[in-house]
Amino acid sequence: MLELPQIYAENIHRWLPELLYYSLMTLKIGFFSFIVAVVFGILVALCRVSKNGLVRTLAIWFIEIGRGLPIVVILYIIYFVPPQLFPGLNWTWFSDFTGAVLGLGIHGGAILAEVFRSGIEALHKGQREAAMSLGMTPAKSMVYIILPQATRIVLPPVGNYAIGLLKDTSLCTLIGVNEIMNGAKSIAFSDYQPMAVFILVAGIYFAMSYPLSLLVRALERRLRTAQ
Repeated sequence: MLELPQIYAENIHRWLPELLYYSLMTLKIGFFSFIVAVVFGILVALCRVSKNGLVRTLAIWFIEIGRGLPIVVILYIIYFVPPQLFPGLNWTWFSDFTGAVLGLGIHGGAILAEVFRSGIEALHKGQREAAMSLGMTPAKSMVYIILPQATRIVLPPVGNYAIGLLKDTSLCTLIGVNEIMNGAKSIAFSDYQPMAVFILVAGIYFAMSYPLSLLVRALERRLRTAQ
């Protein structure tokens, strides 16, 4: 530990630019995975509260399987299985980045589906009944009445999920994505300085996630004062 200042003084000019370059890929994966997770989460949540028994059952199975499998297993299945099941198709478009986004997004969709469902069901049923008594269809009452109010309820847990997702992107190194952990491993083992490199990576992760933490806290305070 006492040698760390000297190690950083000698190597920081090489390590930091490279790690920051890889961190852009980490942020990119996190952003697009979050979008996929939110879209999946909303769609599955709507299916989860559907009156159609088959649709509701399929949504429950998606949630249970998505939440029950480790993220690494989902990443491996998404990235390696489709090309083997359909070898005749052209899979040149299916990169490790695409597999990472889909894998994290599907897993996140299962988690957020339950978050969105709880937000929808937290609202009194009388609001939907009142909207339909005014002539709204069930779909319109969901879009214009229920979902806007449910959004306020689910914002804090969705923000906390986004913070966790940013850290989960480190698992994408297992399918070969050149994100920050993959780059850190290459630097650490080529320069034989794993402790110094990974401490620096920890600092970069903190610098990326802490602003999200502040944003989530600010949203929570604003929602509490607005109630």
